[in-house]
Amino acid sequence: MSNRLKKLRKEKGLTQADLAKVLNTNQSQYGKYENGKTNLSIENAKKVAKYFGVTIDYLLGSESDQT
Repeated sequence: MSNRLKKLRKEKGLTQADLAKVLNTNQSQYGKYENGKTNLSIENAKKVAKYFGVTIDYLLGSESDQT
């Protein structure tokens, strides 16, 4: 999931702080998601998937296609 988060964020030209705001957390915590040190909760995974217009399965790496 961490690689997908980073890829999606960079494709949109966003910072970790930008995504942290979407998840109502701080940049340090979001950085842990991208580095694979902490997993997103189901609720936060839903928020990220909706924000980027992808499926949760895509975030988890189960699908190669974003939609």
